[in-house]
Amino acid sequence: MNKEQPEKRRGQRIHTSLTVILKNAQGITRDVSAGGVYFWIPNFLGAPGELIDFQVELKRPIGRMMLKCQGDVMRTEPRAAEVGVAVKILDSAMTVG
Repeated sequence: MNKEQPEKRRGQRIHTSLTVILKNAQGITRDVSAGGVYFWIPNFLGAPGELIDFQVELKRPIGRMMLKCQGDVMRTEPRAAEVGVAVKILDSAMTVG
């Protein structure tokens, strides 16, 4: 018998498809919150506990903004040619352009 696990996430998730950019790869978000992001990306070699730098592109009518983040990989979930990556955001800054 499986016991239901309590929800550990604190922030409300927004299901949206935004471009995520890592050093040598590009992916797409499944959901984002103030404290974290879940995205799908090909060829991700990171592991839980690893710190990563990434950017999330926010398109606006007057141009794009980039949310530059450093995060802690919480879990990874392989799926066909992609990997689902859950990241806790540790630091972020918004840039225009």
